[in-house]
Amino acid sequence: MIGKNVLGIIFCNSQDSVLNELTSVRAVGSVPFGGRYRLVDFALSQLVNSGISKVGLVTKQNFKSLADHVGSGHPWDLARKNGGLSMITPFAIEGATFYKGRIDALNGAMDYLENAKEEYVVLASANVVSSFEIENMVDEHIRSEADITVAYKKGIESSYYLKIADGKLVSAKSATNDAKNGYLEYLVIKRELLMLLVKEASGHNYTDFVTDILNRKAKSLQINCFEVTAYAKIVTTVQEFFEINMDMIDTNIRREVFNLENPVFTKLRDEMPSKYGFNSVVENSLIAEGCTIEGEVKNSIIFRGVKIGKGVRVENCIIMQSCEIGDNTQLDYVIADKNVVFKEGRTLMGCRSFPMVIGKGLTV
Repeated sequence: MIGKNVLGIIFCNSQDSVLNELTSVRAVGSVPFGGRYRLVDFALSQLVNSGISKVGLVTKQNFKSLADHVGSGHPWDLARKNGGLSMITPFAIEGATFYKGRIDALNGAMDYLENAKEEYVVLASANVVSSFEIENMVDEHIRSEADITVAYKKGIESSYYLKIADGKLVSAKSATNDAKNGYLEYLVIKRELLMLLVKEASGHNYTDFVTDILNRKAKSLQINCFEVTAYAKIVTTVQEFFEINMDMIDTNIRREVFNLENPVFTKLRDEMPSKYGFNSVVENSLIAEGCTIEGEVKNSIIFRGVKIGKGVRVENCIIMQSCEIGDNTQLDYVIADKNVVFKEGRTLMGCRSFPMVIGKGLTV
């Protein structure tokens, strides 16, 4: 365990703008995932599993659902008198309602950083699905005496791709012909250095942490690159969200991500076991508790409290909490947000590269 000398900060609104209906009423950190989790659970759990007991959640907008989910931080053992979980809410300066980038966000969290006692900070994103051990990255950062250590994963989709030489960052670009070393949006840095870099960048009206700090400082600072070999993917689009959810149906991937040594914690809800009708068929799917299934479900993820009527065929779908699917309805490649009602006899079809998204609380 890396102990109490590390502060965790999680950005909870990453990629809000590209997830369309899924983030119209919530931050990306509170987007439901995998049948019973929220995306923020992964970053929170990774930090806690590494012994970090003080975590700040940087929010921007639509954070009511996030605040309801994390509460006092009890499921992650972060309901503490000293340290624990803090919500770093949006700020406004000179008429600007929300921050424009991570530099702006960290500048708004400067009081939180200045009042902290920890020597190191781990910056993380709530849209990363992984259970890699942050402790190893922090240990490597301290051992190498680097100024900054950034995490990357080969072959993943990312907002930035890293050019690396001898384990050190050369540059980070949004598109590159080099080997795809996808920036995993996790990094380690000393708290004092972070504050210095943010204040300097803010003075120049810079907003993007990667472009305006990592790229500009690649030659003057020692920025090491830490390769993550465990499963790790970033939710950057609706298509990525769909594919990463579908990955969880694979038993081997699911066991790697949700492993006993580094468990993923979430808010607990007491539900009755799911009920299956005599003519129901379920194949290669994840079914949460509290569901009633009378029809056919294949290659899908069904969240808590979903009702699936008779003669229904649900295939290649993500059906979130408390949805109701009327009799004789056919769904294929559909993402249904919470509390969606499908009336009897409906047919909706998307495709794997462009799944159909139905917004929260709609009736179809």
